[in-house]
Order: sequence, then C-alpha cells, then structure tokens
Amino acid sequence: MRPVGGTKGNLRGSALWGKKTKGEARSSALWGKPGRRFAAFLAVVGVLAAPVAAPASTGSAASSGALVPEALLARAQGHPTWSFRVIVQAKPGKSSTYVASLVRDVVSKHPGKSKGLKKKFSAVNGVAAQLTGAQLVQLAKQKGILAITRDRRLVATGQFSNDQGWAQTAGVDDYWVGQALSGLAMPAIAIVDSGVQTGRLDFSGRLLKQVRLTSLAPNSLGDGRGHGTFVAGIAAGAATRYAGAAPTAPIVSLDVMDDNGMALTSDVIAAADWILQNKAAYNIRVANFSLQSSTPASFAYDPLDQAVEKLWFSGVVVVASAGNYGDNGQPTTVGYAPGNDPFIITVGASDLNGTPWSAADDFAAPWSAFGYTLDGFAKPDIGAPGRVLVGPVPSLSTMAREHPERVTAPGYMWMSGTSFAAPVVSGAAALVIAHHPNWTPDQVKGALMLSAQPTAGGMALGVGEVDANAASQVASPPNPNLALNQFVSPDVSGGFAFDAASWANTAQADASWNSASWNSASWANASWANASWNSASWANASWAAASWAAASWNAASWANASWAAASWSAASWAAAAWAS
Repeated sequence: MRPVGGTKGNLRGSALWGKKTKGEARSSALWGKPGRRFAAFLAVVGVLAAPVAAPASTGSAASSGALVPEALLARAQGHPTWSFRVIVQAKPGKSSTYVASLVRDVVSKHPGKSKGLKKKFSAVNGVAAQLTGAQLVQLAKQKGILAITRDRRLVATGQFSNDQGWAQTAGVDDYWVGQALSGLAMPAIAIVDSGVQTGRLDFSGRLLKQVRLTSLAPNSLGDGRGHGTFVAGIAAGAATRYAGAAPTAPIVSLDVMDDNGMALTSDVIAAADWILQNKAAYNIRVANFSLQSSTPASFAYDPLDQAVEKLWFSGVVVVASAGNYGDNGQPTTVGYAPGNDPFIITVGASDLNGTPWSAADDFAAPWSAFGYTLDGFAKPDIGAPGRVLVGPVPSLSTMAREHPERVTAPGYMWMSGTSFAAPVVSGAAALVIAHHPNWTPDQVKGALMLSAQPTAGGMALGVGEVDANAASQVASPPNPNLALNQFVSPDVSGGFAFDAASWANTAQADASWNSASWNSASWANASWANASWNSASWANASWAAASWAAASWNAASWANASWAAASWSAASWAAAAWAS
C-alpha cells in the first residue's frame, strides 16, 4: 500500500529514486585481459571517446587474432547466420587492400547471406563489411587483423536523437536515421500509469487517447504525478535529444494513478478491460504496466494477473516492471502482480557501467528485484537500461516537485527504476511487431529473449539485456510459454483463460513439466546458457518449499474467512498498486 519511492516508513526499502551506491563501480569486461597491444589500441580510442575504466579481458577470437568486443564476438558465435555490419582494421604495416583480400577470402570459404566487403578506406587502414556471425568469427582469427568493431549508425542533425547511451545499448537507435522508421506501421503502446501530459512536442500528434480511470484523489488533469509522462517518453518520445525507443509509435494513455502515484487494483483491471474493448480501434499491440500490487500472491489466483493474461491471450504484448525492492543484488521473491506472471514480459533494470556501446559489462541495479515467484518461475525475463534516465515530466507534477535536484532542463528530469526499464522493452516490442505484424505475443517475447545481449547481471537481468535491432532480425522465434500454453483454453467470454487447477496438478506431479519451453532446439543459438533458465526454476527445493508447501496452500489459507477478512480487506487493498 505504500508507494515504491523512498517514502518514510517504507519497510521494503524501495529504490525507485535510484540513489547511486558508493563503491559500486565495476571493472569492464568489454575487451578482456589487457596486453601491450591492447593498451596501445585503447590509447588511440581514448582520444575519440569519453574516458572509460580500464578493461579487464581481451575478448579476442584467438590468442593471435583480432581484438573484438566480447559482446560482439559472443553474438557472432551464438548467431552464425545473422548479419553484422562491422569495421575491420589492419595491423600496423598492413594496408586496406590486404584487409579487403582477407575479407573476400573468408566470405568465399564460409558462404552465407552477407554482402561481404562494402568499402575500402584511405583515412583508416581498414574496410567496412557486412558479415555473417560465422564469417566474423573466422575473420577475427586472422593474424593480420587488428580489430573488428560494429559499424554503428550516427544520428544526423534533425533526426531522432538521445545522447544518454541507453538507446545504443538497447539497439533502438538504428531506427532513428534515414527512412528506417518511415516504412514501418507502428502499433500503439498503451501506457497504464498516471496519465500523459498533453500538448508536449515529445508526443505531438501521437497521443491518440487519454482515458481517466482512477478512483483516487487528488488526480489532476493530464498527469499530475509525472510518472506516466516519463514512462511514455522512454517508450515513444520524439523530442530532440530525448527520443524514446519507438519515437513514431502512437500512444494511448490509461490514467489509473493519482497525483501521489497510488492506484486501486480495480482501476488497473478496468484499464485492461478498456484495452480489450478498444485495441482494434487504436491498433494497441503493446501495454506497459510500470506498477505493482502491494501484496504477494500466486499468479494463478491474483485478479490483476488474470487481467493482463487476458490481454496477452488477445494479442497484446504486456510488459511490466520487476519492482525496486531488490536486496542489494541478492535474489528475493518476485511475488507481486503483474510482474510475477509467467506469460508476460517482466523487465529488470540495468546499469550501463559507463559503456553505452556494449552490454557485456552492464550489471543489474542493486535495487532491481529478481528471483523466483511464489509459483517457482524465474523473473525477470529480460533486462533494459533503467538507471539515471532522463525523460519528460510536467514541471508542476508531484514527481518533479519532490525531486527538484533531478530536473535537468525545463520539463525534463532524471529518474531510475524498473518503471523506466520496462518502457524501453515496450518500445522494442513495438519495433519488433512493426517488422512482424502477424506475430503473437509469445513470438515477440521469444524473439526478445533469444536475441538478448549477455551481461554481467546474471539472473538479475533475466536472459540478458534487450536488443531491439537483433530481435527484429529473428526469423523464427522459439516460444518461452510453450509448456504453459497447454493449460490455456477458451472461456465463457469468448476469449481464452489459464486453467490454474490443471496446471497446479501437473506441476506438483512433475517438476520437469516446463522443460518443453527451454529444451527446444530453437534456443540452441541463444547467447545465454540453458542451464540457468531451465530446470533450476523447478528444482524441488525452490518449488515445494516456496510455493506449494501445505503451510501456505492448505484449505485454511483460502477459506472464506481468511480470504475476505485478511487478504482482501479494505485495509490491505485500499491502494493495491503503485509505481515501480
């Protein structure tokens, strides 16, 4: 019932406001073990880029081969058929012509769907090339190559721009130049939050609808809190230097929070109802829920979980924040709806660690919640940048007035939290849908997870950090909800619903019931290990003790008396959701 935001008396120690922790600096693993050759190379790069902490390992493809950022090499190894735009530099004494011959030779010996050599340079002893992952790995082994780096797009004046770094990490800035977005029919993103400020250039002409649903007061017109405007800006803002992940996506605002960031569960469910009834009219394919309930529960019985599942089964990708009650990097129970729901996409918050061009050394923010749900599912599913992001906010909103020290320019401030990592993924999901309009939510989730970038975050960031550009390239995504879908069937409303009783019986009887979701050959090329996302979730210790022990799930727990008087009393559910 308390807002997650550093309020006095908040026993859960939330970190919505994202104070930096002293001594939190991490060593970079971008390049690997430094050597004499690497130190010389870094000295050259350092003239062109902001200072970076000394790297920790080489990441070269072979002991005598090229320097390759570990994240790029890992993705090339994990996805041998994918296409990568790169710049290949020669060792001292070798020419661009020499490098070009090596590229042609590798492409000839390892054919694939790539363009190969694109340009030879004079200003740099090297070339530009477009290679498959397999070709890149082979080229990295050649002794005459100094380094292979990504050929990243630069943002031209007047185009969408964001200089914060998170857009590069999330792979969304590739869409911000030229005509990359002009040919895409972007779906609308529903922002279930505190409203969105009207009249802002950030959303000019794309705020399709503003629906007020909150029953609590005070609730100012537009966005009295500021949270929803910020979330919408990260998902789909378009202002110069403040572009969001999908800056041409339409927005539909469902105002469920009051000016203090509080919401009733019934109002959030009403927002899900509204989306169900109007999704076709506004082409809503993504719904962002940067909020959470106040009481842990099983997803099988929580009404908010059932509401977001109904959206999912109807074709709407649901993205939710994991929560900011993490225990300084230690796992905890992720038991709060809707982030505890196994069907939807739950997002943890990462720290870029000062290197926005690579996710390899990114780590989970210490307050980003992760662990197992009460039902034994590992959460979050994926991570996204969520620390010290700058976004739009009404100048007179309570969020801006509570933290004037965070205002960076009129109408903009910085914030941290899983609330703001979630809309990065919502924007990425919209971009994926624009490329694959016939995909189901399961396919979108599978593509985002399959293409996730490996990080130093471990389970705290799910399978890794989101990469929208890579996810859009996935041709045939695996289904992370494959095992769960056997318990989904038509219901009386004409839609679909999850059969909790049947699932519970199956899960109790067979701890490996979920292996079908993760043992598929389609996951083989994922850059994350199956071991961390497979049977571990359903080990007897975490399953039996945490979720279905007799003490917590006996008949007494669900008797009418305890249901009405304890779990669902007005005192504990007066304000059942808050921003996270």
